[in-house]
Amino acid sequence: MDILVCIKRVPVTGAKVTLTADEQAIDAGYLSFAPGPHEECAIEEAVQIAKKHGGRSTALTLGPDTAVEQLRYAASMGVDDLILLETDEEFPPMPTARAITAAIQAQERPFDVLLFGNESADAGGYQVGIRVAHALGMPVVTGVKKLEFADGADGGTTVATAHRQTPDGWELYEVPLPAVFTIKEGINVPRYPSIPGKLKAKKKPIQRITPEMGAVGLEKVRLVVPEAEASDVNILGHGAAAAPQVVELLAELGLV
Repeated sequence: MDILVCIKRVPVTGAKVTLTADEQAIDAGYLSFAPGPHEECAIEEAVQIAKKHGGRSTALTLGPDTAVEQLRYAASMGVDDLILLETDEEFPPMPTARAITAAIQAQERPFDVLLFGNESADAGGYQVGIRVAHALGMPVVTGVKKLEFADGADGGTTVATAHRQTPDGWELYEVPLPAVFTIKEGINVPRYPSIPGKLKAKKKPIQRITPEMGAVGLEKVRLVVPEAEASDVNILGHGAAAAPQVVELLAELGLV
């Protein structure tokens, strides 16, 4: 069983985001980057599936040469093969999905399972995995928190059972492979890369592909960082001296 996991290079969660002067991009000068939390769980899931069911795991990302760092991280977790769709342009979701689809179709060996993070940690678009599935004519299940595989009837096509957690309980979907799944954080606990794993990852060859942007669909006008909400604090007094003001305030609020 061959598994592809698509990851995205995003700023480390919790980092302070600043924009470039033209408001067209994030100023990455002081940021650290990593795969998003959902993608990290998708990497772990790909490694586990390949180990349990046999086959190979492949990690793919779209981004600049520096995105090699995120591919090496996936390799240090146990991923076998690496693909970089190398570009210095910022691809919106539609061209990203087209580039990933073209890269998949160009591979000599077809993939049985395609894994994506449920949504990216920066844009949160929820759409690249779905677009790729549609382009390839594959079934897709989103928000997956558990994956199981079994042979079909009479030893036929392998069937995957995808579990989704909802406010009303669990939903189970049975789909034939090949199929696309978008993974949610919590499906597993990602392993911490070992020292030998990191050393091996540095020697992994990387297949490099130059994608074409093409039509972008919606056009970005500018980015905006939301202003922090300010709050006013009115000190009524200290100790017993504040009691009259407290009573007055409670009266204004209709509580006394």
